[in-house]
Amino acid sequence: MSTTDTSIKPRRTNRRALAFFKSAAGFVVIVLTTYLGLLAVTFFIGRVVPIDPVLAIVGDRAPAHVVERVRQEMGLNLPYYQQFILYVKGVLQGDFGTSVLTTNPVMTDIRRVFPATMELATVGTIIGAVFGIPLGVLAAVKRGSLTDQIVRVIGLVGYSVPIFWLGLLGLLVFYAKLGWTGGPGRMDVVFEYTFTPVTGFYLIDAVINRDWAAFRDIFSHIILPGALLGYFSLAYISRMTRSFMLNELSQEYIVAARAKGLSETRIIWGHALRNAAVPLVTVIALSYAGLLEGSVLTETVFAWPGLGLYITNSLQNADMNAVLGGTIIIGSVFIAINLLSDVLYRILDPRTRN
Repeated sequence: MSTTDTSIKPRRTNRRALAFFKSAAGFVVIVLTTYLGLLAVTFFIGRVVPIDPVLAIVGDRAPAHVVERVRQEMGLNLPYYQQFILYVKGVLQGDFGTSVLTTNPVMTDIRRVFPATMELATVGTIIGAVFGIPLGVLAAVKRGSLTDQIVRVIGLVGYSVPIFWLGLLGLLVFYAKLGWTGGPGRMDVVFEYTFTPVTGFYLIDAVINRDWAAFRDIFSHIILPGALLGYFSLAYISRMTRSFMLNELSQEYIVAARAKGLSETRIIWGHALRNAAVPLVTVIALSYAGLLEGSVLTETVFAWPGLGLYITNSLQNADMNAVLGGTIIIGSVFIAINLLSDVLYRILDPRTRN
């Protein structure tokens, strides 16, 4: 009997190891394929838009020989497949070209503005998760009631109303009329000359520097755009939470828990929500990625110096290197967050490891 046991265990171990390597290889193939597709799309966009990158650099009145020389230096006289190879090599090395608008390397500009976008999206996701999950649970528990209808209407409004309209209305009411929040930008001009950024996340930097006056000012500026993005995130998270909870509350283990006499609070929050939390990880991750990707209008309305505003200004000035570089960064972050959510899903749910 012992001989049989020892022969079975290695086989099970080998099968698990083989399954793990197959899963890892599948992840790698998916990520590489998706990223290659992202590069192909951005390359195609850069070639079909009616903007000549050479003329954007040298100007419309440059002599023909100067235009041709710059075109050769940029490799735009080569066949498309060679241009794509050079494009991929440059991206993999972190070289997105030089920004026409700022004359800086695009990657340098992105390192400067991207923390602002991440900070704003993080605040929005935290607000959306903190309020969206309880509302979704409440709507599921009170299914069909007035409470359920109110939560669903709140989510519907969050999906339907244009976020730039809410932003302008919020600035008019809470900043211009009531004076409860700060205005456009990340902080008042007074602090721009005394505040020293460390991480690029101004709230964290203010705590590190123990500059509580700057912290209050930064918080007053970020709370309104963060709350608007949080409302948009709340609409998505509450809806999905309600759906997951309705599915869990209809399971047999919930009936068994009630038959054992467990309290409703423990059944809802200790059992149903615990099982619903596994897919909620993916929902929150996708919400965060969506805010990173879709905060362009919010940053434009609030003059928030993030990646969205950087891309908008670059597009208005025909700075395609900056536009494509920002697009690739956002796409890369989206891919990374999706991959991370899949990994967390497998860790939290043992059933997906087989």
